Amino acid sequence: MDYLSQNTPQQEATLQAVLHLAQMCEYEADHSHHVARLALRVYDELRVLHKLGQRERFWLQCASILHDIGWIEGWKSHHKISMRIILSTPLLPLDSSERLIIGSAARYHRKGLPDMKHDNIAALTPEERHITLVLAACLRFADGLDQTHQSRVRDIACKMTAKKITFFCNLRIPAPEETLSAARKSDLLALVFERKVIVECQ
Repeated sequence: MDYLSQNTPQQEATLQAVLHLAQMCEYEADHSHHVARLALRVYDELRVLHKLGQRERFWLQCASILHDIGWIEGWKSHHKISMRIILSTPLLPLDSSERLIIGSAARYHRKGLPDMKHDNIAALTPEERHITLVLAACLRFADGLDQTHQSRVRDIACKMTAKKITFFCNLRIPAPEETLSAARKSDLLALVFERKVIVECQ
């Protein structure tokens, strides 16, 4: 997992707990780690906009690896179940704020967008809410880039202007489903960064 190379020793220890939980929940390792890799690429490419650091990047890694663990109870509402597991499990050495940020980021990888009417969003401080929205936006978009769970998108880069973010996706094989899904799931990125998002695949 070369994409995790920026982690501190303490984070590496936490990561082992994250991986243990994911394995206990019978996660789809190839998909989850590919999404994590892409989510971190999005995060790094957009750093000039969100201005977050290594700590938040690590939280995104955790959320990405755990985003589908709710499948252990079935497909329906698995995003909400993923959050519930992250918030309640004794297996993760995280404090309550970290759990809420990571769990919320995982929860919004699909379906509805974050809303102040949601208890988990209302419980966050303004700073935590900003962090959560950025992480959720990166994860949601990255999950769209692996719609078929076949790792068709090899890498991404982006170009930013005051009004637009264009993502250039380098493909391993043609990926029409990923192109459409990523465009659809760029909705939170567009909202958070107040820019139109364009996805170009080649």
